[in-house]
Amino acid sequence: MILVTGGTGLLGSHLLFDLVSSGKSVRAIKRKTSDTGMAKKIFSYYSDKADELFGKIEWVDADIMDFVAMDDVLEGIDEVFHAGAVVSFYPKDHKAMLKVNIEGTANLVNLCTERKIRKFCYVSSVAVLGRAVNDGVSDETTYWQPSKKNSVYGQSKYGAEREIWRGMEEGLNAYIINPSVILGPGFWGGGNSGLFSLVWKGLKYYTRGINGFVDVRDVAKAMILLMDSDISKERFIVSAENCSYQKIFEYMAKYLGKPAPSINVPNAMTGIAWRVEALRSFIMGTLPEVTKEMATTTTMVYTYSNEKIRKALGFEFRPVEQSIKDFSEFFLKDHK
Repeated sequence: MILVTGGTGLLGSHLLFDLVSSGKSVRAIKRKTSDTGMAKKIFSYYSDKADELFGKIEWVDADIMDFVAMDDVLEGIDEVFHAGAVVSFYPKDHKAMLKVNIEGTANLVNLCTERKIRKFCYVSSVAVLGRAVNDGVSDETTYWQPSKKNSVYGQSKYGAEREIWRGMEEGLNAYIINPSVILGPGFWGGGNSGLFSLVWKGLKYYTRGINGFVDVRDVAKAMILLMDSDISKERFIVSAENCSYQKIFEYMAKYLGKPAPSINVPNAMTGIAWRVEALRSFIMGTLPEVTKEMATTTTMVYTYSNEKIRKALGFEFRPVEQSIKDFSEFFLKDHK
């Protein structure tokens, strides 16, 4: 049997769909307060038998920080896909994100090592990679460097990755994937899927930052192919293309039938924007729509190589424009 953490999230729900669609027996953990409705919605995008497929998942209420509960969850498990993590750019979540992402991963590594789980997949991030000098292309050997530009999320993922590498030294049969910005449908209210909503509402501004982007379906596919391979003790960047945020917004506008953002925001202006937004949110008692980390990320140039996974698996990625076209169709159906 297979265990999936993070099954109620964007990547986890797509992974669950692929696993149960192929006839695999799957157990997924969630918190008692978590809603599986969006994960079920994801199934409906890809199948007319969404209810039937979703019903094949064995859902268990458990917290990854609870060592005893997770020990029970792992009973009868052969393979683990660890996709669960706290993801946030809000300062109020930083402490919890560092604790859960690092200590929770350490708990799972310890338990899986003791139980001699057949194979373990850890979903990390390109945020743990060092930045290649002179705006060069980062690959799996571009190692982490301490920097004020590193997000707290990146720090939490770096700490969690160290637990995976430690586990591998202690006998855990594992591999790591490092996705770039994951594009996917359904979670229109926030995260990367929220970009579709911003463009739909008439986003006017863009920055000249560049980043790697990848289709959520390709990330799930790569995870499964690596699990079924003989590959272990390796990390793989999972990224389809390096694109400017301007180009991403243009694709979204094209397929959503909206005007593309046309006003470039200079880097200096983004610094003003997050400070003004911080003040507004403080006065109104609401979460800021733009944080310092968000503003900084969208102005930076980050590019990544996917050569290693393409050679190892013969893997071919969907073009980013095709991914955005597909997900825009889902968005429009949801907003009739």
